[in-house]
Amino acid sequence: MLRYLKLLLGGVLCAAWISSALAAPKTINFQFTDVNGKSVRLSDYKGQWVLVNFWAPWCPLCWEEVPELNELNKRRDFVVIGVALDYGPEVSIVSETAQRHNLNFEAIVAGGSRRNPDSPFRQVGPVDFYPTSYLYDPNGEIAMFIPGLIKVKRIHAFMDTWRQIHSVK
Repeated sequence: MLRYLKLLLGGVLCAAWISSALAAPKTINFQFTDVNGKSVRLSDYKGQWVLVNFWAPWCPLCWEEVPELNELNKRRDFVVIGVALDYGPEVSIVSETAQRHNLNFEAIVAGGSRRNPDSPFRQVGPVDFYPTSYLYDPNGEIAMFIPGLIKVKRIHAFMDTWRQIHSVK
């Protein structure tokens, strides 16, 4: 009986490991276009932390975190990329909104709707509400998913822990 329980437990653990490995998001070298038509790729920032922040022009919570995003973007080892979604057919609203709210980081034009199957946000991960952010480590791998407002102290603590872990190797 004990032998069968061990086999059953081993099978369950193996199945859980396989399903979690299959469900893990695969990092893609995303390619976006900013409000000026310039191409922006993840590989452009190798060696830096990259925070991809999804926002919408009509989202009041998105504007609460702009000062913190601007501060993070001032760091030499950090880049913030703001990706606008759900703005409708008028692309100009992205640059107008970015200026009005003093975004001091890349503003990306990612398509008028999240529902568009070709929307560039699909290169990063799900965006179920705004704001949503993804933090990439200096190796270009997704290291943190941040639903809702960012917390700079939490990001700094995560970066410090990441550096400690990766400096040991």
